[in-house]
Amino acid sequence: MNKKEIEGLVELMEEHGLVEMELEKEGLKIKLRKGSVGGAPIYVTGEGTGEAVLQTQRYVSEKAATETATPKTRKEVEIKSPMVGTFYTAPSPDAPSYADVGSQIKVGEVICIIEAMKLMNEIKSEVKGKVVQVLVENGEPVEFGQPLFLVEPE
Repeated sequence: MNKKEIEGLVELMEEHGLVEMELEKEGLKIKLRKGSVGGAPIYVTGEGTGEAVLQTQRYVSEKAATETATPKTRKEVEIKSPMVGTFYTAPSPDAPSYADVGSQIKVGEVICIIEAMKLMNEIKSEVKGKVVQVLVENGEPVEFGQPLFLVEPE
């Protein structure tokens, strides 16, 4: 991996409000972390997947369509997917959802799980507020940077 590829990863992090990213490619494992930027940074626990970076080009070309399909007010903050995978609202099929419409969430609280390459990644919020809309159905595949929740911050 060269300097230009790493700079590209940093740009992706800034563009999507990520504060941490892990990538494993051809035996090389890179973990990038930085301070909070505007928007709603998301933390991921568990192992990351390089597949998210490979899917980024496809997501970027579809981003405009997603944003126009998801109206939001200025007060609402999007929580976006930090990776490609399968979105789950709860830790198991019979368990209650982590966050539903109307739920109050706080900083550091798990709000969903994204399964990537058979690893369950807990997605935690850095936004305290009320969930206004859940933008993805349980069990649906998600793209890197795809909006998952709209939250009205406190």
